[in-house]
Amino acid sequence: MTRNTAREIAMHLAFELSFTDLPIGDFLDQYLSDEKFAELAPECELYAQLPNAKQESYIRRLVSGVAEHAAELDTYIEKYAKGWRFERISLVASAIMRLAMYEIMYMPDIPHGVAINEAVELTRKYDEPETAKFVNGILGSFLRQEVKE
Repeated sequence: MTRNTAREIAMHLAFELSFTDLPIGDFLDQYLSDEKFAELAPECELYAQLPNAKQESYIRRLVSGVAEHAAELDTYIEKYAKGWRFERISLVASAIMRLAMYEIMYMPDIPHGVAINEAVELTRKYDEPETAKFVNGILGSFLRQEVKE
């Protein structure tokens, strides 16, 4: 499993966070279990292989961080989504942007350009084509205005 695949699984889990009341630790334990991967594998090839320890650690760190900082990340999304109310942004796009923003702000081992490029690619795969431009614009503005390198 590559880091890209681990990031895509993290995106799925960040999306699922919108629909659960489970504590984040329980949620991640449930979704990163052998049983859950076996259940999801027939529907989605991403789940054909369990993440190794390093990949699981990355997924847990990323999804936990998104859960912990959701309000902060949503404030940034809303700030840079000029002319859009947050409620109008698809849950997929908001999950992807939260992941990228979290990586940019709290995971210095991830290059900013990689976080944005991966977010745009995930958006192209899971949302409407024009949404990828929207996500790229928001993340670019966020990076230029909020991140001091």
